[in-house]
Amino acid sequence: MASKNATLMTEGNIWEKIIKFALPLMLGYLFQQFYTAVDSIVVGNVVSKQALAAVGTTTPIVNMLIGFFTGLSSGASVVIARSFGAQNRQKLQDAVHTAIGMIFALSVVATAFGVFMVPYMLRFMKTPDDVFIESKTYLTIYFAGIASLMIYNMGAAILRAVGDSKRPLYYLIASSFVNIAFDLIFVIIFKMGVAGAAYATVLSQIISSVLVLGTLTREEGIYKLHWDKIKIHKYVMKEIFHIGFPTALQQSITSFSNVFVQSYINSFGSSVMAAWSAYIKIDHFAIIPLDSISMSITTFVGQNLGVHDVKRSQKGTKYAVILAFAATAAVTVPILILAPQLIGLFNKEAEVIEYGVFLLRFMTPFYSFVAVSSVLSGALCGSGDTRFPTAIRLFSFVVFRQIYLFFVTQYTTSFTAVALGYPLGWILSATLGTIYYMRKKREIEIRFSD
Repeated sequence: MASKNATLMTEGNIWEKIIKFALPLMLGYLFQQFYTAVDSIVVGNVVSKQALAAVGTTTPIVNMLIGFFTGLSSGASVVIARSFGAQNRQKLQDAVHTAIGMIFALSVVATAFGVFMVPYMLRFMKTPDDVFIESKTYLTIYFAGIASLMIYNMGAAILRAVGDSKRPLYYLIASSFVNIAFDLIFVIIFKMGVAGAAYATVLSQIISSVLVLGTLTREEGIYKLHWDKIKIHKYVMKEIFHIGFPTALQQSITSFSNVFVQSYINSFGSSVMAAWSAYIKIDHFAIIPLDSISMSITTFVGQNLGVHDVKRSQKGTKYAVILAFAATAAVTVPILILAPQLIGLFNKEAEVIEYGVFLLRFMTPFYSFVAVSSVLSGALCGSGDTRFPTAIRLFSFVVFRQIYLFFVTQYTTSFTAVALGYPLGWILSATLGTIYYMRKKREIEIRFSD
């Protein structure tokens, strides 16, 4: 049923299965972040701090749309992982072709919606005039090519669901080097500014999507993609939406709430905006190990509950939490020490570095709470329970954070007070998530017992 690239997580050493699956994911996410990080580094050093601010201010808008479709991909991944673990050939085939058909249709909607909403979202965020035009240019080009990113993410989700996290990594590495090459050519040689950075990103994403679709087409396993069989099967689509929609909604709304946060950041001027942009890029790198472990435990739990091995799935979750704490410690220490050098990669202006160093050293000690929240959410997603964890994260990252920012900005103009909204949300999410997971364990044991 499976090709040599697939990994069955229902047997063998648990530590080995989780780590071997997570490592390629980690490297994959690392190279994926190079897309926008290289854009920021090149424009921040070659063009200006305003250009860096322009690329950075687009992040919450991009993530708002991408987050929704990534959530749906995670729903497809869970359905496919369960079918693969249970050796259900027909459902696995239906799920693969439904997932591809869905993403083709939705990518058309995402492209049109994204391009249309660009100027309105930038105005909504109170983007300063010295940054507005370049932000609009970058976003318009990015959304025009967003279909490729969505197709890659869904194709990679299918491969990862059957335990193949290596080939998506290889494709990201290849496309990342292409992105770097095009960045240097378009921005430095052709002097295209932020438009060149956006074109470089889109072209590299096209390459990764072609590679992943080619792999699924040539695959010898049961999850092979047959183009003439692409069809949206209603029963599978319903299950994908049942599992993935809450996560999609949570990610999209969380990113939308960050649009509000960005509007607060924008009020401090281009230096703070540039520093925030640099911090966000570094933050995305820092949480890569946590996202990788979370994705790994989602597949692990999904496959093991597919064969009703509840004890193994719970033991895997415990090991994943331990790994996440270790990864957090390994990431935090270097960031605290090298904060000035890291911010300096993006821009050399003293004021930008000062604000950026403050953000790094203020935020990173709280990543242990992100570790708990991410792993437990991933484990619950693997069990098919996404609604309440989604509600927790929405309350913590959206409702609580926006209420906090609204009231705190009424009484102070402190940049520190605004930044504190992030770690407070992480703490609340980890606390509520832990309480819910401990209560949910027994229900999962009953539901999946033989």
